[in-house]
Amino acid sequence: MTKHLIVLSAPSGACKTTVARHLLSTFPFLSFSVSATTRPMRPGEVNGRDYVFLSRDEFRRRIETDDLIEYEEIFGNYYGTLRSVVEESINRGQFVVFDVDVKGALSLQRAFPDEALLIFVAPPDMQTLESRLRSRQTESDEQITMRLARAEMEMGHLDDFDVVLVNRDLPQTLERAVAVVRQYTEGAPEQTSLFGS
Repeated sequence: MTKHLIVLSAPSGACKTTVARHLLSTFPFLSFSVSATTRPMRPGEVNGRDYVFLSRDEFRRRIETDDLIEYEEIFGNYYGTLRSVVEESINRGQFVVFDVDVKGALSLQRAFPDEALLIFVAPPDMQTLESRLRSRQTESDEQITMRLARAEMEMGHLDDFDVVLVNRDLPQTLERAVAVVRQYTEGAPEQTSLFGS
C-alpha cells in the first residue's frame, strides 16, 4: 500500500537525520516537511521553503482551529506541523519526509492513519547510544543523562511503529531504509514539486 508521509523518529544519537538526508538524496520525488514556526526569519531563508513563518497570535489561532497536528515550544518559540499543508501535499500526490520525535510521529499517525508510514531508527542498545552521544562531545553529562532517559521512554513505543531499523551498521541501515521507502512509494512519479512551489 502506497504511503505519502514517511515519518522518521529516533532517540537523539541514533542517526535519524542522516537517514532522512539519505532518503531525500536517493529519491528525487521526496520532499522534506516544512514546519511552521514563530521564530524570526533568518537571512537567506524563504517563507514556505525553510519554514512557514507565523506570528505568535497566528500560531495560537492555528492551535485553536486544530490546524496543528503537533507542536512544541523550544526556547520561547513555537514549532509545529500544519494539517492544512500536509493535506495539500497528499492531495497533490506528493511524498513527504518528516523528522520528528515520537510524540509527533504518533500525532501524524492519528491524523493520517492511511498515509503515514512510521519508521523508528533504534540504537542496538543503550550502551551504544550513550557512546555515540559522548563521542559527539556537544553535551554535558547532565544533558546526556536526560537524553538517555528520554531514549528509554521513546524505545517503549517501538510497537507503535510500522518499521523498526536497528542501526548497528549505518550503511546497512541506510540500505534498509531505502528498501522500505521504495516498497511503500511504488508508482511514485520521477519528480514531484516541492512544498510551496
